[in-house]
Amino acid sequence: MNGEKITLSVIKADVGGLCGHTSAPEELMDACEFVLEEALDELIIDYYVTKCGDDVDLIMTHQKGTDNKEIHGLAWSAFEEATEVAKELKLYGAGQDLLSEGFTGNVKGMGPGCAEMEFVERPSEPVIVFCSDKTDPAAFNLPFYRMFADPFNTPGLVYDKKMQTGFDFDVLDIYQNKKILLNTPKETYQLLALIGNLETYSVKSVYRARDGEIAATCSADKLSKVGGKYVGKDDPVAIVRPQSGMPSVGEILEAFAKPHMVPGWMRGCHWGPLMPVGEDDANPTRFDGPPRIFALGFQLSKGRLVGPNDFFADVGFDSARKKALEMADMIREMGPFQPHRLSESMMEYSSIKKVLADLEDRFVPNEKHEVVDKLTYDVEDQS
Repeated sequence: MNGEKITLSVIKADVGGLCGHTSAPEELMDACEFVLEEALDELIIDYYVTKCGDDVDLIMTHQKGTDNKEIHGLAWSAFEEATEVAKELKLYGAGQDLLSEGFTGNVKGMGPGCAEMEFVERPSEPVIVFCSDKTDPAAFNLPFYRMFADPFNTPGLVYDKKMQTGFDFDVLDIYQNKKILLNTPKETYQLLALIGNLETYSVKSVYRARDGEIAATCSADKLSKVGGKYVGKDDPVAIVRPQSGMPSVGEILEAFAKPHMVPGWMRGCHWGPLMPVGEDDANPTRFDGPPRIFALGFQLSKGRLVGPNDFFADVGFDSARKKALEMADMIREMGPFQPHRLSESMMEYSSIKKVLADLEDRFVPNEKHEVVDKLTYDVEDQS
């Protein structure tokens, strides 16, 4: 397999939650594992099934390339099998991310989130898979920037000659379905002008500038844009390749040591801190949150997944969790008011549109009221 390309695919979907949106039960993962096990050695080389909140995440290696119909069909079949189990157990939101009645060749645009990359394995090929819940793809904008463009987070940008030509950021405009490639450090300010807007722009992938080698990618589809209605936040997944001319494992994880605010949380309508947790603690409960993310480290060996290492379970991230909870306490004080509540445009497909629609006919032209006229008269009379 030397010199041959390996594809790493991470495909996720919410097919049912145990008691609300908190967790996907073991039965759903068992159903997915049954389907993937049948495909082992035929379609896929190896797999790992996990969950983040109510999302089931399928991590697969193969040699079919990205956007492959067979691999995406396999994931769809696994989610369909899990959906049948979810319906039998009467789980909440059974099959809610499967927005199409049948598979059409690619899960993109059908509900599930998908992050994939294809590469030739290095002599040592570590990869980190990030799984999140209760947020959307733009949640990775700031961490990706920190990892690949901020020397205060990643000193390797200064010390490692292989990284001094910088990285190219592939930025997606989610409303117009257009993308642009920007180089750092050369176009850092232009990059920030875009990705600081979490509503419109999402970093899809990052490439090493000197040779175009892929360094990171995340699922960038927004469910509300592909389904036309709100069915839940997108709960993105991401893949990052550390070491050997890329940021180190520690530099990549450091991007989450300072929690940042992301859209999502309760009903997908609130800003909240993204809290790094271990795999076992990825069960958002408080106000259906706070938004969670975990990081699993694997070594690839001829496509075999060795691991994982549950990075954020480390006590080194205890202070980040404490800070995130303090941020949650602070922002929750705002209740239904902005800035805790998302802007109206960011809630375009949420249920609040129906509430506002019922009030539309009750609005009248803003004319002066008699009490205002009287107050004006009294003031003028006293002058």
